[in-house]
Amino acid sequence: MALYWCTECIPLAVTALLPVILFPMMGIMEASEVCVQYLKDSNMLFIGGLLVAIAVEHWNLHKRIALKVLLIVGVKPSLLMIGFMGTTAFLSMWISNTASTAMMLPIANAVLKQLSDTEANADDAVDGFSPTMGGLENQAFEIEESKQSNGKVPKIKENGISFDGENTINMKEIRENNDNSVDPDHRVVPAMQEFHRSPAAEDRRLKREKRYLKLSKGMSLCVCYAASIGGTATLTGTTPNVILVGQMDELFPENGDIVNFATWFGFAFPNMILMLVLTWFWLQFVFLGFNLKKSFGCGSKSNNDMEAYQVIKDEYKKLGKMSFAEGCVLVNFTLLVLLWFTREPGFMPGWATVLFNKEKTYVSDGTVAIFMSTLFFCIPSVLPTCGRRLSYDASTKPPSPLLTWEVVHEKFPWNILLLLGGGFALAHGSEVSGLSGWMGQMLTPLKNIPPFAISIVLCLLVAMFTECSSNTATTTLFLPILASMAAAIEIHPLYVMFPCTIAASLAFMLPVATPPNAIAFSYGNLKVMDMARTGFILNFVGVLTINLGINTWGVAMFDLNNFPAWANSTKKP
Repeated sequence: MALYWCTECIPLAVTALLPVILFPMMGIMEASEVCVQYLKDSNMLFIGGLLVAIAVEHWNLHKRIALKVLLIVGVKPSLLMIGFMGTTAFLSMWISNTASTAMMLPIANAVLKQLSDTEANADDAVDGFSPTMGGLENQAFEIEESKQSNGKVPKIKENGISFDGENTINMKEIRENNDNSVDPDHRVVPAMQEFHRSPAAEDRRLKREKRYLKLSKGMSLCVCYAASIGGTATLTGTTPNVILVGQMDELFPENGDIVNFATWFGFAFPNMILMLVLTWFWLQFVFLGFNLKKSFGCGSKSNNDMEAYQVIKDEYKKLGKMSFAEGCVLVNFTLLVLLWFTREPGFMPGWATVLFNKEKTYVSDGTVAIFMSTLFFCIPSVLPTCGRRLSYDASTKPPSPLLTWEVVHEKFPWNILLLLGGGFALAHGSEVSGLSGWMGQMLTPLKNIPPFAISIVLCLLVAMFTECSSNTATTTLFLPILASMAAAIEIHPLYVMFPCTIAASLAFMLPVATPPNAIAFSYGNLKVMDMARTGFILNFVGVLTINLGINTWGVAMFDLNNFPAWANSTKKP
């Protein structure tokens, strides 16, 4: 299975089904025992979290949040990078890393294009060259002219002029025409004379293009890196986090719910903030330099800043006022997060302990996730009206709910569900067959090495491995081995399992390492070497940050200096 997962000779989800075939045929487990592993409590947590994420995406709530944050932050290069990184990381905590990257990158490119175009027009004006053609400026975005032309309002589009959808004239063809040009009033005018820039102006143009290419690379990388980093902050942020909880419950059933939404967030969120800040510093150094006056602007606002800001403002205006459906999704989402945090906060009895979990854990994070996500199928997407005429009558269908099964079926990553189950089946098979115990004995000599050194080496190994393999497959393969090793050398299992789980998300070097990297690379302004050179350093930064966290506040939160009694009570066949 490890070989198949690494080479992807067959789909990952199909490989995850192999235990159903092989374990019964090899006499390791009965088929019924294997199949039970494919739908556990952690799978329910994953399903509930994804349903909430799908609802947020379906009603465009994530875009409203992103644009609002960018309007607050501003468009100075460094502030813009901070804004995009912070917004992407926050969104990735709750929705998929791929979705947050796919949404933020077009916005980033549009803003940078506007900044570049405005600066180019200003430079051309200084050199005595008007950027207009027939009175038309800045065709990057659609503008409506107030002046009537033959009773029609001209609309400037990306490649041409359209008069109420008629008589479209392709501007690209006009620019290539050496004889004549056409202005908005349909008058034939002489073609523009060829413009020759002075050497100084040409040098300035080349420097500007080089600067914006570099800025564009930095902005693309900051978005995809922030998506991967942000996903580590919450239990449902990315699949490896859910796998850790499932493996802990499978391998150490007496762990007392040591890893839940609140405890994960308590450790991983500060780590995410620290990693995000260090990543910003590194990207700032590589792509922008440390000229703070230029990068932050020190309160000054130029024309190109204001025009780029207007681009974001226009995008936000297009969303209109917050709809009833968006408000319901936001309230539901907020309630879910609050219920997760207060279920079992750790420092005090949570609501689940007081009401349900007095003797054993009846209510888990998965229960809460499924309960709140089912409400999306019950709440209507249009505000019900009372005492006034309905917006629909009996002959038409009632308003659809916030989520329909058709939407879920289309957007839900069912293959990941099988991957999770395959990992749990593999871990259970390792326990039943005695493989875990044997591997633990083989790793006993590691007892002479300091735990912090073991943790750093394992994190680096996982971080390098995940560059060439799915982070889900990487976590599934490594966690049972790490659990056996921890039990054999008598160190707290979370001391190595927690850092390695987060390290599986540090796929910064290659476009194929993770979907956010691939999306950023697809925009065409990045080379593989740009990503590899920047990501190589970030891999080390991430590993050191994780190990700093696990040896400071991680030790205090989980009592990692002591080997727990429940680590000896692994599940027996």
